[in-house]
Amino acid sequence: MNSPLPHITAPRTPQTLQETGLSQILMCDILLKTMFRMGIEHVTSLAKTICLPQTLTQELVEILRGQKLLEATGTLHATSSREMGYKLSDAGKARAFDALAQSEYFGPMPVPLAQYRDQVRRQSIRNNRLTRDNLEAAMQHLIVPNTLLDQLGPAVGSGRSILLYGPPGNGKSSIANALRDAMGEQIYVPHALEYSGQTISFFDPLVHTRMFETHSNENALRLGDHARIDSRYTLCRRPAVVTGGELMLSMLDLAYNPVSRTYQAPLQLKASGGIFIVDDLGRQSEPPQDLINRWIVPMEMGYDILSLQSGEKFMVPFDTLVVFSTNFHPNKLFDGAALRRIFFKILINGPDQELFLKIFAMTARRRKMPLDEAAMLYLLKEKYPSINNLYANYHPVFLIDQIIAICDYEGIPYQMSPNLIDRAWENLFVQDTAIAH
Repeated sequence: MNSPLPHITAPRTPQTLQETGLSQILMCDILLKTMFRMGIEHVTSLAKTICLPQTLTQELVEILRGQKLLEATGTLHATSSREMGYKLSDAGKARAFDALAQSEYFGPMPVPLAQYRDQVRRQSIRNNRLTRDNLEAAMQHLIVPNTLLDQLGPAVGSGRSILLYGPPGNGKSSIANALRDAMGEQIYVPHALEYSGQTISFFDPLVHTRMFETHSNENALRLGDHARIDSRYTLCRRPAVVTGGELMLSMLDLAYNPVSRTYQAPLQLKASGGIFIVDDLGRQSEPPQDLINRWIVPMEMGYDILSLQSGEKFMVPFDTLVVFSTNFHPNKLFDGAALRRIFFKILINGPDQELFLKIFAMTARRRKMPLDEAAMLYLLKEKYPSINNLYANYHPVFLIDQIIAICDYEGIPYQMSPNLIDRAWENLFVQDTAIAH
């Protein structure tokens, strides 16, 4: 796993409450809600939970004590190492209840949207410099022609939109997923964002993969002790969001939960600094033209527009490599104007016989299936001519797994033979036979 690259600047810890960019009222409300919901009594634990330095957390505690919303639960002595405890007063509990009625969000302090925009610029996907070595390493589990690498490299390195199209079963989805690994860097992801007094949950463990804490410490040392990393962010791999036939336009809007009165960032915002893969384009309930129209402004302008429940619209950064993958011909999905706006259009076709044999041999080796010359000749000379020698990348895995299943059932060692090829081939296609009802 790669370490953070030096050119990605870590967000610096705020030294004052003003440097957080948040209102004092919002911070006090989140602190009270966190203490109420989690039963935290000590500043050390509270600072870790709300992701602020201990000095600033103590400052907020003193402000709330001055407002009679917090009370100290004990006193410290010179010989005691015990930390002072605090609890909510009756007035503090009432304030916490009132704040929870507005929003159930508690925990890490959010990052103001304006500050997050600056961090997005510092770690932009468009600053990522992809090399052929990176791409080949990410694709090493696949066998792809060099001509395809020649096309994919500039496409991914540009950070622009990509359309992968071609017949099914030739690795479009596998290639799209490998592109994330090729990017290799890590970025800083906020736990939550703040805009216009509203908190938007951002970090999603299904999208964001945390790096080890030691990586954060090492990066902090590069910055120097005077500029520790803002703990309102967490260091993650560049994210990858993969959607398929379930994708709906509503999933690209800011999600509001009326029960908890909280906002959740949409998928494309969570994918900032990473890759958003729309797999099986054309299988969604939404028309493909409508989906692509939704992406046009973000892809061209580098920003997206979201709406709060109040109807207020605001701009968020759009810093995402969008990859569309489809089994349909693009001309059947989009009009010419939409196709012009997709920067790279790459055909992923089936392999020729030479590449097919390489894939077959690699798959057999991984599955511990011995190759048999007679069986392979039978496959190439008898079976494939029946389908006009149309090879597909998924065929080797499918056929070998079928043979393995047969061998396991029959209780025989893994082996190939023309007879086993025939039995496996039967499941590769359905019979073109009318079914009486």
